[in-house]
Amino acid sequence: MTPVRRGQWQTASDVLTQVARRPGITRAAVARTLRLSTGSATEVTARLRDVHLLTEVPAPSQGRGRPTTLLRPHPKGPVVLALDLRQSSWRSAVVALDGSLQHQESKRHRSRRPQVVLNNLRREVEQTRQRYGGRLQIVSLAVPGTIRDNHLMQAPTLEWAELDLAPVTAGLGLPLLAGNDATLSGVAEARTGAAAGAGTAVHLIVEVGIGGTLLIDGVPAQGASGAGGEYGHMPLGDRSRTCPCGARGCWDLEIDGRALARHLKQPTPDDPVSYTEEVLQRTDRAAHSAVTKVVAALGSGIAGLVNAHDPDVVTIGGLAIPLRAAAEGSFEKAYQEGLMTFHRSAPPPVLAATHQPDGPLRGAAALALDQLTSEPAIAAWAARH
Repeated sequence: MTPVRRGQWQTASDVLTQVARRPGITRAAVARTLRLSTGSATEVTARLRDVHLLTEVPAPSQGRGRPTTLLRPHPKGPVVLALDLRQSSWRSAVVALDGSLQHQESKRHRSRRPQVVLNNLRREVEQTRQRYGGRLQIVSLAVPGTIRDNHLMQAPTLEWAELDLAPVTAGLGLPLLAGNDATLSGVAEARTGAAAGAGTAVHLIVEVGIGGTLLIDGVPAQGASGAGGEYGHMPLGDRSRTCPCGARGCWDLEIDGRALARHLKQPTPDDPVSYTEEVLQRTDRAAHSAVTKVVAALGSGIAGLVNAHDPDVVTIGGLAIPLRAAAEGSFEKAYQEGLMTFHRSAPPPVLAATHQPDGPLRGAAALALDQLTSEPAIAAWAARH
């Protein structure tokens, strides 16, 4: 087959983007979506097969009509290593071009000292490189903190600040993409989850505090320096309280286990996530009252974000889902009362996230796949194969 020059890979990039965003898609569906003729779709997929990017398998029979094929990642094709760093553990998955998570692992931190954790993540990268060789193209890392140019600026839940994340891949010839975990969860929901197809979406996730992102056509609005979406640090709470981030009155302090403990007149828990889960299991009046107050703060803040961004949909993940379910009436009342009048007749739906608890991994993978399926990346891969 005639070699294809770099400038001729745009259609191939579009095809791979469809494979990444619609796993299990048929060649016929790709052709319809991209308005390709049958011959053009066949030619492009053949070229992608020749350079070990795609393979094709027969699609299930749909009765009469011309048979088609399912487009799958080539078994010798490029992969991404997605990493999700949490307060008490971290997860990893190898991701193929269709976004499927393979070889998932979860490990608890033996120490939360930054250098120890980064060394463990690097060891995972090295071991994955040994298994996959040159197929491993990008490492994508989700972090519960504010990220700017692969630098962690603040991570109150980890008690980290001003940390260069580059050592995770330094010297290995692998690019590192680091992003906020809530932002990446939002990407996953916008691409293949509860917000798929929405032009404008807000995603929020409650764990220790609350984070989120605004997504326009599936792309997060990350601000001038990449630090956008820190909704938990809007001053929607009691300004007499100082947040670990340094600001006063942060929304963070009103909607997680720390707020529940305060309402229950108990010490601040070492693990706010586990504490919240324990309180949600209780049936006493004091626990119910505390949960109701926290859920009202959640609903009110979401209304404020709807007023600010006018989204088609809001998706929520993490502890926001069981919290809302525990006091649905309180949530709806606070949400409705916080909306501007013109929103109230048809407020944006607030939907549970689809990708629980894989959102950060899937979002990290999605942004890495955006790079792998770009025209320059395809041309570079093809030149080596």
